[in-house]
Amino acid sequence: MRIANAPCSWGVLEFESTALAPSPAQVLDEIAATGYEGTDLGDWGFFSTDPRVLRAELDRRRLDLVGAFVDIALTNPSAHDAGAATAVRTARLLMETALEGPYTTEAVGEIRATRPMIVLSDKTAALAARTAKAGRITAADGLADSDWEIVATGAEHIARAVLDAAGVGTVFHHHCATVVETPEEIGELMRRTSRELLELCLDTGHATYGGGDPVALLDEYRDRIRLVHFKDCSPEIATRARAERCDYLTAIRHGLFCELGRGQVDFRGILERLRASHYGGWIVVEQDVLPSMGTPAASAARNRQFLRGLGL
Repeated sequence: MRIANAPCSWGVLEFESTALAPSPAQVLDEIAATGYEGTDLGDWGFFSTDPRVLRAELDRRRLDLVGAFVDIALTNPSAHDAGAATAVRTARLLMETALEGPYTTEAVGEIRATRPMIVLSDKTAALAARTAKAGRITAADGLADSDWEIVATGAEHIARAVLDAAGVGTVFHHHCATVVETPEEIGELMRRTSRELLELCLDTGHATYGGGDPVALLDEYRDRIRLVHFKDCSPEIATRARAERCDYLTAIRHGLFCELGRGQVDFRGILERLRASHYGGWIVVEQDVLPSMGTPAASAARNRQFLRGLGL
């Protein structure tokens, strides 16, 4: 298992302006200095979109590129083609950066096992009702069968486009403040999509705040999980946010996703299962904060030290 961090831990979030976030160079410097081996791409355009420049920036810090988060309004069928085009553009950047040259089919090799991946999600915080009720979603808030078909078809369409055009695999990221948040919603999407096209990114913090048990989800979907995000969730903040009916952004602002080991996620139990199943992929540490909030470098260092204490 290899350990990465991500720009979201520095306030670079897909639904927020990055104007107050640190510079790309500072983020990469601090990821490397605090002991991580890789990074996600972050928002399109935060890091360079020239693969030669990006590769040089990563090499300078001995970092690898894990993947890229791409969120698409999956409940809107008219957004699927544009979403596929965005995902393909992103996948080509990942591949050209990883290959240190133009993408060609012959150069790719065993892509899905060894190369960066697209991390697909429904559009984050785009639906007011889901954003307002994140962390306390009930069955009554879920999609109708016809809407599930739209979401599943769209996710597979995007994943197929990425695989066909760039040879890159896609994992689905369940996420609070989207239409795939709860364990039941994760199960619904997994049942309606092909494992060959769409694997799963298990995010421990989103699973927890979404009402699930990440250990149970790992047990249920281990044969489909290709990426794991380590994110903790403060039970005190979660309880307060639910009691006060806070929306998703307010919960984050209050510190919902705390440093590893300070919340309720059973990271030791998760690691036991990952080791038992011979998981050899990336673990990406994420501690989502809003821009200019928190102490990203210090938190990243403490998070890395916590993982060292677990033998990582």
